[in-house]
Amino acid sequence: MNENNIYQFNVLQLNGEEVSLSDYKDKVLLVVNTASQCGFTPQLKDLVDLKEQFKDKDFEILAFPSNDFGGQEPLEGQQIVSFCENVGTNYPVFEKIRVRGPYAHPLYKFFADKKQNGKLKSTPRWNFHKFLVSKAGVVTDFFYPFTKPTSSKIRKKIARLLSAKS
Repeated sequence: MNENNIYQFNVLQLNGEEVSLSDYKDKVLLVVNTASQCGFTPQLKDLVDLKEQFKDKDFEILAFPSNDFGGQEPLEGQQIVSFCENVGTNYPVFEKIRVRGPYAHPLYKFFADKKQNGKLKSTPRWNFHKFLVSKAGVVTDFFYPFTKPTSSKIRKKIARLLSAKS
């Protein structure tokens, strides 16, 4: 197995079930740390729109609620489920995790370590930091929170990865 891809990691769904990120093989992924009470929270709806734009393609958004920035994700478990249902999320939302510091989830430690991921070094500085992952599970780019998910910059990079030969 190529250790420079995200498929080595497992994550927990909001219902507590463990999921292997290898379940998303051959899909382009946008991985986002989210929060329900942030100035960027309207991006949850932008993520819905982005997912809709690529609905017939091998594309998925993976959302990871995090309370690491300003305590802007006070919700837990079922509260997060209800909040996401109200927003109309059409993509998987996983259990709340830490995304920076010594207690960061291993996936986010991987994103932050160029030696591990082979491509870049990026630690979220705030909620709605986005990582773009190729069909091979390789992290290819990241976007700061102020870059909307529906921006042409993100959409073009997703389209390019979708059309790339695996």
